[in-house]
Amino acid sequence: MERTELFDRTVALALLLLLSPLWLVRALAAGASGPWLIAEPRVGRGRREFNLLRFGGELPGGRLARLFNLLRGDIALVGPRRYTPAEAAALPEDAAQLFSVRPGLTSPAGVRQLLGMDYEGELAIALDWIDQRSVHGNLGILARTLFSVLLYGGKLRAPTDTLNFFGLSVINTTMDDALDWIIQRAQGERCTVLQFVNPHCLNVAHSDRAYYAAMQAADRILPDGSGIKLGCRIQGSALRGNLNGTDLFPLLCGRLEAAGLSAFLLGGAPGVAQATADNMRERFAGLKIAGIRDGFFSPDQLAPLIQEINASGAAILLVAMGVPRQELWIEAQREHLQVGLAMGVGGCFDFYSGRIPRAPLWLRELGLEWIWRMLQEPGRMWRRYILGNPLFLWRVWRDARRQRAAADSAAR
Repeated sequence: MERTELFDRTVALALLLLLSPLWLVRALAAGASGPWLIAEPRVGRGRREFNLLRFGGELPGGRLARLFNLLRGDIALVGPRRYTPAEAAALPEDAAQLFSVRPGLTSPAGVRQLLGMDYEGELAIALDWIDQRSVHGNLGILARTLFSVLLYGGKLRAPTDTLNFFGLSVINTTMDDALDWIIQRAQGERCTVLQFVNPHCLNVAHSDRAYYAAMQAADRILPDGSGIKLGCRIQGSALRGNLNGTDLFPLLCGRLEAAGLSAFLLGGAPGVAQATADNMRERFAGLKIAGIRDGFFSPDQLAPLIQEINASGAAILLVAMGVPRQELWIEAQREHLQVGLAMGVGGCFDFYSGRIPRAPLWLRELGLEWIWRMLQEPGRMWRRYILGNPLFLWRVWRDARRQRAAADSAAR
């Protein structure tokens, strides 16, 4: 018996003993109204079929019965998703490695799904986990899953296509659908504007009316960050995906390469956009960078800059000037820009140039990348996060309370 399996069975036995009064009551309650155990066929290690157990009835706690599967060795604490026979048969040939290990009580993709960060796809995440799995790593996934369930789990109403934060319409979509839309608009004849909002953006928009107006004028706004996900929970709605520009950028570069479209990189300190372009070309050999320019230019250099962007033939203009300067600049110049799409990407170039290291994946999976950012630049970031995040959540709560009160009043 391998080390991880011994650990899993030890944990299962300890939990069964610790929770024995609870699962005994749950089993008796199930038996009083129908079958006390329900068996659901699943495919395990070596493609061996087993019955995944749950207590019958609609009461909470039905999945406590899965501790018996864990003790028996059918499943692991962490592993790939538990596929039904039909799902397993439909998997591609390169997924065979999934059945070299036991399926999990929780999956490595599950924690990312809770945060809306499963961009790579469930299969790719699971195969990557198989190559690197360890007891220490599994404990980390379990801790992150528990944290995410407590913070982001729970039943919510079905996701709506549009979210509303203080009068700004934010599109509630997935990363794939957002990228499809970007590539489609990048090939258009007029300049489409795409912007992102996170708690800091919405705090700035609360007092900066010019910035608020620029965001309202954008063709589409996408949600960025775990703070927006918490804001959605306060409103009682579900977020389909965390579409932050930093995660979107390399995926967009891959799409641009496949479509044969080019991008113009504008912004950052001198040398940062160039380093970003060089790094992206290493990852995507066929990526076309139409032009590069840092974010420091005088008013008399503006007209030549616009001419340079238009003459480059770029399909997409990526502007990294920070909030709200980049949004105000795009709105002021959109009628002069001859690109298919312009979008603000904040500090994205700093990460992909290597100037500022990205937070470790485990911290991002917890929705706590903001802590890393604050540690990187405490003097600039502490107000944004320590004061700004609670302020944003309070404003969302106050706004949601007012809307509920208005709805109750109208219903009387």
